[in-house]
Amino acid sequence: MTKDLIVALEDQPGALAKMGEALGKAGVNIDGICGVTVEGKGMIHILVGDPAKARRALESGKLPVVREQDVLVLDVKDRPGELGDIARRLANAGVNIHLAYLATSTRLVLGVDDIQKAQGALRAK
Repeated sequence: MTKDLIVALEDQPGALAKMGEALGKAGVNIDGICGVTVEGKGMIHILVGDPAKARRALESGKLPVVREQDVLVLDVKDRPGELGDIARRLANAGVNIHLAYLATSTRLVLGVDDIQKAQGALRAK
């Protein structure tokens, strides 16, 4: 199962650079990323191929990983309506989406409340 790591950063110049440098130095590629700041704290979601290696690199750089979660990574078409189609299929199956961002190679990363149910809904057209 693919993992999304949530990293807490200070909302200040250089914080994202420090994270990128720590991962780069450890040889960890970032396959997808999104982030937002709320009340002076940055919350960055990263999609990586080796979450254990990424966690070690981040924590050795004093960059706390606050959560690790399983996510769906879907190959999607780059066309109008693709997100709506996918989200509707999941909604119709009763699956709640709590995270969505794009990754490399036109892939959609989704954090959902029930991964097995979501996978089943997406397989059934």
